[in-house]
Amino acid sequence: MSILADARGLYVIIDPTQTRGRDPRAVAEAALAGKPVALQLRAKTMQDGELVSLARELCAMARRSGVPFVLNDRTDLAILVGADAVHLGQDDMTIGDARRVIGTMPIGISTHSLTQAVAAERAGADHIGYGPIFPTQTKRDAEPVVGVEGLAEVVRAARIPVVAIGGITELRLPEIRATHARMAAAIGAVGLAADVTSVVRAMNLALGEDSR
Repeated sequence: MSILADARGLYVIIDPTQTRGRDPRAVAEAALAGKPVALQLRAKTMQDGELVSLARELCAMARRSGVPFVLNDRTDLAILVGADAVHLGQDDMTIGDARRVIGTMPIGISTHSLTQAVAAERAGADHIGYGPIFPTQTKRDAEPVVGVEGLAEVVRAARIPVVAIGGITELRLPEIRATHARMAAAIGAVGLAADVTSVVRAMNLALGEDSR
């Protein structure tokens, strides 16, 4: 079962390049105070030693807060640091190969079309990220924008949790909620915020989750 099976609210992704120069640990701690549904680390340019150290710290912080910790891309390091799940992209290893490495650990998959979303579910993904819903500045090689209409289509078709992602801000969350998507992910909207905790709380509320 997905760690997000009954979740509703904000899925926070920490990217050390999107923190206004602040320590990602401090940003993660502030985000966790806002009670997101999950905390994911995305650090694509970080060397393994530094990544393991950061991931272990964030994993411990998330566990103390009762929030699942997800590691991006690296199935091997997800096991090493004790992550609750791993998140893979379309260009990463297949779900079948990932299962051989991580066993029953939940797997999230980034998808960018209805076809990819359906294929990910059939292959055994536990949850999917779908987007980019809006134009985004946090990923240079972002896929074409899929829009809220595409999100609504995937939400109707999927039987596993769907996390909307891409250019999502607090002001855009009513559009996300109207599609009946229960979760939305934020990178820049959280990491670049002056008051991270307040933003996470506000975005949770906009998605229908009271994080008081």
